[in-house]
Amino acid sequence: MAEMAFNRQVPVYASKSDVVCALLREMIISGELATGEQLKQRDLAARFGVSQTPIREALRRLESEGLVVNDTHKGTTVARSQLSPAEDNAQARAALEALGARLAVRQISHEDLEALRALNAVMADMPEGHPNYAAANRNFHFKVYEIARSPILMSLMRLLWNSMLLGPMTARAHRESWLQHEALIDALAAGDGDRAADVMHEHILGHRPHQGCC
Repeated sequence: MAEMAFNRQVPVYASKSDVVCALLREMIISGELATGEQLKQRDLAARFGVSQTPIREALRRLESEGLVVNDTHKGTTVARSQLSPAEDNAQARAALEALGARLAVRQISHEDLEALRALNAVMADMPEGHPNYAAANRNFHFKVYEIARSPILMSLMRLLWNSMLLGPMTARAHRESWLQHEALIDALAAGDGDRAADVMHEHILGHRPHQGCC
């Protein structure tokens, strides 16, 4: 079990607690760990093949993020929500990404538009299932956040994307995502903040069978 966990696609982190935190966060977001489920340090240590120290540090970090709750009597449990963790994440990203698109309209330059078109063109040439598609999609979205020039927004978006080890996943065809990106670029080029926000919001929430669209 432990070997399987650490063979998952995890970015390079500085410590075991970082790896454990990322794995647990993804398990909570994906619903693999159910809301209200008890998280025993000893069991998690055995599951991931580490001591209880990195488990304890990871749970403290997840508590600060609001993903787990520590109770004197019940111990640590996955935080309860009326939405699934994946839906929760998608709703938050939709609101923040719409804000990012609206802010980007105020700041975007000709060079920024060309950069977005170039990033989307890379995705247009990728067939379904291409291994680099997720990274290309992330680059496009983070370019929009960069153009928005809001450090707080950028920090929040990194947290939301990093909570999913493989990034947002969807059954939507690549061409459909590419076309929606094109619609966003057109709205940004036209200086239409309302349209840009609407396109981005629909892009995130319009089709999300897994962890939110991308």
